[in-house]
Amino acid sequence: MRHEPLYTVPRLPGVPADAREGSKRRARSGRLRLCVSLGVALATCAAAAGCGGPGSGGAHLPATKSALVKQAKAEGEVNWASWNPEGQMKPAIDLFEKKYPGIRVKYTNIKAPDQVSQLQLEQAARKVSIDVANAGGLTMTPAVKLASDVDWAGYGVDPKDVFAKNFVYVWATPKVWAYNTDKVKPADVPKNWTDLLDPKWSGGKISAESRGSFMTVWDLDPGMGEGKGVAWAKRFARLKPHYSPNLTQAETPIETGQVSIGTSLISLVLAAKAKGAPVEVAPVSPTSASESYLYVPEGAPHPAAAALLTSFLSSGEAQKLLAKTYNSRIPVDTDCSDPGANAVLQAMCGAHLTWDGAKSLTDYTHMTGFFPKAEKALGTDLG
Repeated sequence: MRHEPLYTVPRLPGVPADAREGSKRRARSGRLRLCVSLGVALATCAAAAGCGGPGSGGAHLPATKSALVKQAKAEGEVNWASWNPEGQMKPAIDLFEKKYPGIRVKYTNIKAPDQVSQLQLEQAARKVSIDVANAGGLTMTPAVKLASDVDWAGYGVDPKDVFAKNFVYVWATPKVWAYNTDKVKPADVPKNWTDLLDPKWSGGKISAESRGSFMTVWDLDPGMGEGKGVAWAKRFARLKPHYSPNLTQAETPIETGQVSIGTSLISLVLAAKAKGAPVEVAPVSPTSASESYLYVPEGAPHPAAAALLTSFLSSGEAQKLLAKTYNSRIPVDTDCSDPGANAVLQAMCGAHLTWDGAKSLTDYTHMTGFFPKAEKALGTDLG
């Protein structure tokens, strides 16, 4: 299995490999900044002042919500990039376009690390194509340098849903352990992280995401900790588990019965279960809330429409629609006092799960040091 790096410089047509490698070395040395005219040319600048990028200008947004709507309608469109399938977002998109006629939403499915790489290149070239971007997990720290300053409270976003000033908490995709109900007897369902180390799961009967993000809670929960997490990962690796490149692909082996139990996202488990797949959430606690945030990148071509769409997705009416596709907000930390009609919250509380969320940028920065250690312990760090 080849383990890909978190961020890569995309291969551009007509650029020789040795030129790309030389550019990466110069970027790492800090002596020159990489400026790219995407799909056309690759050049270097002798000074940062000539490269544009973050800090080169604000979003130029009006002060009031009514003025924001007027400017957004004049812009006429908004380009939204996210890692979720478009079908999951379509109900909310349709409602937005109905509520604000004349503004078209263009949705593009782009993986989180690829968004960061693309925006870094586009901002350096002063040619940004993304209006609304997604951030979370390991992409949260680098996204800070890419985001515009936005007065979200002035556009009706609840202050408690604003993170690190410029990011809006819109949905959560909690990481869970799931099992195939045809393969695992009720009495054998793991109830905690220690149960997952039982030898009966050895020989490929258990699967996990190779990047180790399913272990986020070991870094967030003070009662667990990095050292204990690494020790657990080393024991888990002895089971010779089936590894998948990411959590999305880790779900399929569980549904098909290729493995008996494995890591997944609760949204995938619930969607598969709704279609009749023999899968269920295992009561393995604690886990992580895995918050996802939206932000407006500096240089966004349609900043007002971007801010309007983001504030809309944070609203109660949009959250109700997102909840139907298992992609709405949940409390950052364990709270089962009022699950309401939120299927994700109902499932987590029904499985008696406890969870933790990130409270600050420091939490996300610390994760960048934890995950390489977890990968090494899992045996999936291939350089």
